[in-house]
Amino acid sequence: MPVPTLLAISPLDGRYCDKLDSLRGHFSEHGLIYNRVRVEVAWLKALAAEPTLSEIVPFSPATLAELDTVVSRFDEGDSAGVKEIESTTNHDVKATEYWLKNRLGHNAEAMKVSEFIHFACTSEDINNTSHALMLRAGRDEVLLPALNDLIERLRELAHRHASLPMLSRTHGQAASPTTLGKEVANIAARLIRARDNIAKVSITAKFNGAVGNYNAHVAAWPDFDWETFNRRFIESFGLEFNPWTTQIEPHDTMAELFDAMARANTILIDACRDFWMYISLGYFKQKTKEGEVGSSTMPHKVNPIDFENAEGNFGIANAVLRHFSEKLPISRMQRDLTDSTVLRNMGVGFGHTLLGVTSLLRGLGKLEANPLRLAADLETSWEVLAEPIQTVMRRFGIANPYEQLKELTRGKGITREALRTFIAMLDIPTESRDRLKAMTPSNYIGKAAELAKRI
Repeated sequence: MPVPTLLAISPLDGRYCDKLDSLRGHFSEHGLIYNRVRVEVAWLKALAAEPTLSEIVPFSPATLAELDTVVSRFDEGDSAGVKEIESTTNHDVKATEYWLKNRLGHNAEAMKVSEFIHFACTSEDINNTSHALMLRAGRDEVLLPALNDLIERLRELAHRHASLPMLSRTHGQAASPTTLGKEVANIAARLIRARDNIAKVSITAKFNGAVGNYNAHVAAWPDFDWETFNRRFIESFGLEFNPWTTQIEPHDTMAELFDAMARANTILIDACRDFWMYISLGYFKQKTKEGEVGSSTMPHKVNPIDFENAEGNFGIANAVLRHFSEKLPISRMQRDLTDSTVLRNMGVGFGHTLLGVTSLLRGLGKLEANPLRLAADLETSWEVLAEPIQTVMRRFGIANPYEQLKELTRGKGITREALRTFIAMLDIPTESRDRLKAMTPSNYIGKAAELAKRI
């Protein structure tokens, strides 16, 4: 590990840096500066292309191509140039404006309209649009594909073990049997719903000036339809236009997205704990890897570290994400700056979420079901058949069926022979009696296998 990485304060840029490269282009400061340049250039091009704004001469194909190149070839060296200007201006968006003017300084055509760079904009017009683009890209290009991979891994596991019987443990106690695959399918179904809720959040942006009223726009061109023009500009990025704002976009849809991410993470924390317990019970074995050590003193151990790592990262992610969703929609009157430093941490929430998903995927890849252990648990839990027996007794009108089975089984060990003796004395049709006698904890699984295969 390089020394700068060893000196990183955050493990996202230290220990885990090699696992988060897919997020750096979106949520690093370079990613933010790049998106600011992208929005500033797009705004200048939009103004120049509007015939009604006659004071701005339309750009030639050569200048349009150069403007596109400014964006497409924007790199870390360019970001460093913006930061150098910021060291003087002490204002990051103004530094971006000055950098862009310097970058286009040799282009006479662009320089004729250079004062239309950042025309009628407040910094938040540029920032909120940039943040919206960063969020959408981080979600669509990184987070959703990772969740899709996880869903497919869970689906494959559910299908593979759809018919493998497993003792349920409600309240930690032996309960009606299920299948290993059905329990994994439950997790997949919850995650699919959560994933869809993340995907469907419509991310909004505003572009309406210093306090949201187009004051400067109207002062310059009173008769121009700025609201329609600016709506079209925001929608050109594939974002939803928000016409009702103060100086800042109120971040409500950001909060919706962060809440949706946190709900997905909570489901996955639950999954991590269940898999951890199944490993502890011996229902799963873990594949070993040559050279790995489970304990510094106990050579036999294979610890469920991937599930523990995932749980910890989902927890940190949710602490951050929930702060985002509670804080960001709150801003004093027309604007305060408390959102600025918070928004710079969006990548932290995404980073820990992605680490959690990656660790969980790795952990799932190591699992091997242990049918012998599963069967052994079922074989010592014949009392779970009290449920189907008393239910059949109810069907045929036998008095106090629940109470009879409670007396026979509650808090007691029960054998197959004792149950068969009880069944033999029941006044029910022969066909039903035979079906109950043939029932075992391993085949009393209802529709579990069918449900698991449908996910």
